[in-house]
Amino acid sequence: MGNWPLSVQPSCPDDVLENCKFGSKFDRAINYEDGSPLARPGYFKLGLAAGFEVEVTTTQHAALWNFHFDSNGSDRANATLSPLFLLDLTDLSDSRQNASISVDPATARIKANGTFLPSFGVGSYQSYVCVDLKGAAIRDTGVWVNDRAGREPKRLFVDRGYSLYYIQAGGFVRFDEPPSGSIQARVGVSFVSTERACANAESEIDDWDFSRIVTHAETLWRAKLSPISVVAGGASEALQRTFFSAVYRTMLSPQNYTGENPLWRSSRPYFDSFYCIWDSFRTDFPYLTILDPNALTQMVESLVDTYTNLGWMPDCRMQLCKGYSQGGSNADVVLADAYVKNLTGDADRSGMNSSKIDWKVAYEAVKKDAEVEPFDWGVNGRGGLQSWKSVGYIPVDDFDYLGFGPPFHSISRSLEYAYDDFCVATIAKGLGYDDDYTKYITRSGNWRNLFKADQESHWQNGTDTGFVGFFQPRYSNRTWRYQDPMECSPLDEFCSYSSNPKETFESAIWCYQFYVPHEESTNIELLGGPERFVERLDYLHTSGLLDIGNEPSELNCFQYHYAGRPGRSSYRLRTYLPGVFNATPSGLPGNDDSGASGSFIAFAMTGLFPIAGQNVYLIVPPYFQEVRYRSPTTNRTATIRNVNFDASGDMIYIQKATLNGQTYTKSWIGHEFFLEGQTLELTLGLEESAWGTRGEDLPPSLERIDDSGYKQTYGSEYGWG
Repeated sequence: MGNWPLSVQPSCPDDVLENCKFGSKFDRAINYEDGSPLARPGYFKLGLAAGFEVEVTTTQHAALWNFHFDSNGSDRANATLSPLFLLDLTDLSDSRQNASISVDPATARIKANGTFLPSFGVGSYQSYVCVDLKGAAIRDTGVWVNDRAGREPKRLFVDRGYSLYYIQAGGFVRFDEPPSGSIQARVGVSFVSTERACANAESEIDDWDFSRIVTHAETLWRAKLSPISVVAGGASEALQRTFFSAVYRTMLSPQNYTGENPLWRSSRPYFDSFYCIWDSFRTDFPYLTILDPNALTQMVESLVDTYTNLGWMPDCRMQLCKGYSQGGSNADVVLADAYVKNLTGDADRSGMNSSKIDWKVAYEAVKKDAEVEPFDWGVNGRGGLQSWKSVGYIPVDDFDYLGFGPPFHSISRSLEYAYDDFCVATIAKGLGYDDDYTKYITRSGNWRNLFKADQESHWQNGTDTGFVGFFQPRYSNRTWRYQDPMECSPLDEFCSYSSNPKETFESAIWCYQFYVPHEESTNIELLGGPERFVERLDYLHTSGLLDIGNEPSELNCFQYHYAGRPGRSSYRLRTYLPGVFNATPSGLPGNDDSGASGSFIAFAMTGLFPIAGQNVYLIVPPYFQEVRYRSPTTNRTATIRNVNFDASGDMIYIQKATLNGQTYTKSWIGHEFFLEGQTLELTLGLEESAWGTRGEDLPPSLERIDDSGYKQTYGSEYGWG
């Protein structure tokens, strides 16, 4: 987004307004002073080379800025301090289609609205802003277009421009030298109206008290983060900063826009910036289930309410618009994860009434994803459902005349559709829809139809990797097409929507070969058994084929658990964290993807990894001596404690474990650990042990009985009986 940038120039050359920089926002850019950035929840400060300092704090719908000017700034040796504030009618991507602005010469209030395009989706949205400035006498006001400004006009309307030329435009206020050396800016925003934007600012920041707003923001953040505490046990400050920064980022998106949705009226919460669920379903939503179950419940309500009003749940949504789907209908996974972890409000299942999710309507939503193809399946639902139901995969040559979307990614879509169907089956089973359960649990095995048992993988020089059996694209007549299993890896070209699209999205077949979260035991058999599976995982991690900064790779760190090698998961994780993921400027490869990387880090350092859509957390040693989570639902505190903890990171293998003082041999645990406030104690050593390696101790996995049914291999308490 980045709508409505506010830029400041302390003075104009020769004190002449027209000599200041208007036009391109890049021409107005100012370098910041090295070492000056200071960030903490609810507060940010930055020193700028132009000789002033900026502070900002925030409320739910507004922000308050402090601009502190140095009248003796080095770049103004002979210039008069007369700060110029420009409001720019644009956003980060210059997507503005049209906009209007007005400047009140008596009060310096600037009001604006505009039509913009979403950053990764279709349609357009309206945004509104209200800016108040105070701290000095008003000297000039007006509007500007490109590199020219005028004092007389106080209103302006612009469209996008003409041909390829984008019109730069906005409003301005110039002040006399501020007596206190500071000027404040209060900025309110809204998706409803300019009047609402002004009302938001006035109600939330009525007294312009910067310290009070900072304190209030910090209080809210402390409350949000209060369920977590750690006993560092000698772990470095850098590790602690990495952990808590990651936790903080898990709570930035999705965002609560309740009351700011102009598209439909509803008594349900409205959340936006599901950007994108393909990224965040894996770890971010599961983490919020622990840290902030009330917010997660509201997010699920919002997803279901979006289905009720628009006909589909999103796989991606931002700025009130539909975002592009990157694979399956992964809101299905979010709902299944919430369901198996008892965010139901159903006293018969959970013993508490902690949510308002209507699970019958929620099931309608996920079942529609599984059964009905939308015309625009590139932005919601699934495509190719006729083929999915008839041949059991998405053909590379799929003739799909019912709807339209990206005509590629047939492998990654098929794998995600299979797991989505598993998640639909999970909810169906819980709600007593046994026939639906049988249908969808059977369809969840469709992933096997793309496994080509004799497919080899070679390097470009012809060297054989030594591994046989990979997913491959398949035609509708059941013959095979070839995609190099290494394509789309970091050693090849990047594969996405607009860049080099292939039959896998953003990762290679080498990575997607392991994406069968519900049927890991079968996949292990297909890949040659546990020992060969471990060798293949090792090869993936050490060959350069894996992009650990991309979400499909996160699960790969922990899949050794399914082959009876939980210690290998612990070892593998520590080759990436803190070496790749850390609190340095380069310590977040790729980007955080709305908390996806942050939640991966937070879980890993906690000593757990969620299998989203299942009541399963895989266990590894935490990065601290002790980590505690207080459940906001039950107010009970769960504790994971390391015995023989070594802050240097040598003692990383679990030798034995106890749960509430009783011997515990499983390499995984369920969500009741958090709800009941259990204590998991892990005794560590220097070498891998037999802990968690027996068949009965492995994480749950489905195993095919025959072509019409499944049984659960491990963990009957998981829910299949």
